[in-house]
Amino acid sequence: MEYEIGPEEATSTAVVRAVSAVEGRDPQSLRPLADVLEPTALDSLFESQDDGRSRVGGRLTFVYSRCWVTVDNGEYLTLEQLESDIRNERSNGADGDLG
Repeated sequence: MEYEIGPEEATSTAVVRAVSAVEGRDPQSLRPLADVLEPTALDSLFESQDDGRSRVGGRLTFVYSRCWVTVDNGEYLTLEQLESDIRNERSNGADGDLG
């Protein structure tokens, strides 16, 4: 799934909203994002520069809940559910170990 981050939406908020949508869960039922990474640091990594210009480039990928989350340039999120990755690895003969 791809999710476009709104112009006034914090990256951390977008992550929680997108993951809850992919998993079909209420955002409040998800594990706190702060258990995975510092939301303020995530937001500051992709926020506008001091002069208001957008930052150019940058990508971050991490696991939150049951999804691989990739933030691209603070504008888009790409989410892939972990269960499908594990099933695909098992069907290809891998043991499903993600680490």
